[in-house]
Amino acid sequence: MAQPTLNQSVGYGIVLGLGALFALGMILVTFILKRYNRELQTSEMFNTAGRTVKSGLVGSAVVSSWTWAATLLQSSGVCYRYGVSGPFWYASGATVQILLFATLAIELKRRAPNAHTFLEVIKARYGTFTHIVFMVFGLVTNILVSLMLIVGGSATVSALTGMHTIAAIYLLPVGVVAYTVFGGLKATILTDWVHTFILLIIIIVFALTTYASSDILGSPSAVYDALTEAAKRHPVEGNKDGSYLTMQSREGAIFFVINIVGNFGTVFLDNGYYNKAIAASPVHALPGYILGGLSWFAIPWLTATTMGLAALALESSPTFPTYPDRMPDADVSAGLVLPYAAVALLGKGGAAATLLIVFMAVTSATSAELIATSSIFTYDLYRTYFNPEASGKRLIYMSHVLVIGYAIFISTFSVGLWYAGISLGYLYVMMGVIISSAVLPATLTLIWKGQNKWAASLSPILGLACALIAWLVTAKKECGDLGVACTGSNNPMLAGNVVALLSPCIFIPIFTLVFGLDKYDWKSMLEIRKGDDHDLATDAGVDLEDVPGGHEETQIEFEEEQRKLERAGKISKITTVVMTIALLVLWPMPMYGSGYIFSKKFFTGWVVVGIIWIFCSFFGVGLFPIYEGRQTLKNTFKFVLKDITGKTHPKTIHAQEAAVEKSGEATPPEKTGIKEEVTAS
Repeated sequence: MAQPTLNQSVGYGIVLGLGALFALGMILVTFILKRYNRELQTSEMFNTAGRTVKSGLVGSAVVSSWTWAATLLQSSGVCYRYGVSGPFWYASGATVQILLFATLAIELKRRAPNAHTFLEVIKARYGTFTHIVFMVFGLVTNILVSLMLIVGGSATVSALTGMHTIAAIYLLPVGVVAYTVFGGLKATILTDWVHTFILLIIIIVFALTTYASSDILGSPSAVYDALTEAAKRHPVEGNKDGSYLTMQSREGAIFFVINIVGNFGTVFLDNGYYNKAIAASPVHALPGYILGGLSWFAIPWLTATTMGLAALALESSPTFPTYPDRMPDADVSAGLVLPYAAVALLGKGGAAATLLIVFMAVTSATSAELIATSSIFTYDLYRTYFNPEASGKRLIYMSHVLVIGYAIFISTFSVGLWYAGISLGYLYVMMGVIISSAVLPATLTLIWKGQNKWAASLSPILGLACALIAWLVTAKKECGDLGVACTGSNNPMLAGNVVALLSPCIFIPIFTLVFGLDKYDWKSMLEIRKGDDHDLATDAGVDLEDVPGGHEETQIEFEEEQRKLERAGKISKITTVVMTIALLVLWPMPMYGSGYIFSKKFFTGWVVVGIIWIFCSFFGVGLFPIYEGRQTLKNTFKFVLKDITGKTHPKTIHAQEAAVEKSGEATPPEKTGIKEEVTAS
């Protein structure tokens, strides 16, 4: 491994200093929202952000949650291995899940408007046994994702600064825990926007440096020539003519299948994505997920097309950290292609920028995992089985304890993996084997009334067993042992991932034939109740109805919301299917089938499209949230200024707002508890 480019002090400074800065910033934002926007940190606000988040912030939160360390590091690694096909397979194979999940997000809000986790929906429909099965799969998903974040991030920090890996493992989550405990999901979503904003700017800098301003490369033409020479020195086995400039890559296509299968599990079973859907206001869930999915596509595609190809182009240059040798495979698997390329391009500035974006990716996604996991333990375990009448204050306390406890657990687990030699790359391709058998049953829970309890309960368990057998038997047959190198290779992982995702297609029909079709009426999902936060409101001296997210919905409001969600559901099904076909079939397959090797002009166009797309992403999830929340920002700044200058006290502002709101009401509509039955579609 190459020598660290930066001093250890830089590593500690960013990990601790920047972590503390974000924590203090989010604590300040939480204070401002409470003082001037009447926000109270109730159990509902902590876990659902009041269910009022708009599409711009939903989009940036989706982008941030889906931008793991792996998004930047692993995508650059597959580009280094397979050429231009790698970034596209990574991006398209992980974007379609977000787009398709938009439909599931709409169905969740329509079927279970008061849910805090998707597991509450499982419990409401099938009962305890199925709930426990899916709770295990859900928690394993969160654990695997968290491990990938911490393991990948700590390896990069260590490689760039020389900071001890174990120190990085334990210190990376510290700042995240602080602002998550203080601000809950709302703080997480706001921090997601800040992280996404900074991340996109750095990616744009990398792209423009590589393809426009660098003295070493500086144009698509120079990169193209360097890749042509690289293919002559070390042609890629399985690629058309050994070229790095073709979509026809055998190993790249295998990775694509592994990638798309594994990512179905980490979206459809990760409670973090359901959290975002729950946090979104009804009219903003669909546009938020579509905006987030399309904006995210450019991040791995352009990052890897820039840094992965730059590594290939520059590894014969003295500026490259491993010169004169090629990168060892262990370094590629550890996710070090991007940092090495950044160092070769920009020296210490590139190393610092890489450290910053990896820190952003790790901490923002980790905060989502902390909330996702704590909400499962709080609502699906504690409130469901131990204390059904838990007060809002008690639920908040449990959420805080679980956030801290989970961070300690995941850091300790990561240390064990580090000693065992398990890298980011291994975890990334292995996750689908473990979790993907629960994807189809979980999806059908919300969209098909005919799935019975036993099909939902047993299909994931049997699918996991079949996947493990396929994975390990293939590994044993391929290379005769079950070591990390063999079990982590493409063919065994391909077998395990595909069997995991598709085996329920066999088991669900069998259990449906044996136990019969269910005739679920969707009523029990509507009976999921919110947390009781009246004790917190009483202690704060406010009316819960006046707190954002505390309003109890009326029957008229509920029916109007259902109409909007039903319309959004129809739009989402058409939109997401069309975009999925475009990204998986219409765009890549003709180039794969023809074996086309990019010309210099085509490669230039390919790069230009990527750069235009990343700028669109920046406007969509970087600037649009500011525009969308301009009125709230304007009012908040105005209230802060009046408070600082002593002109108006916040209590006076709140009293004036309440008077205006009440003056527009005649007879308040009658409130109802459980809503009327929603007709099954």
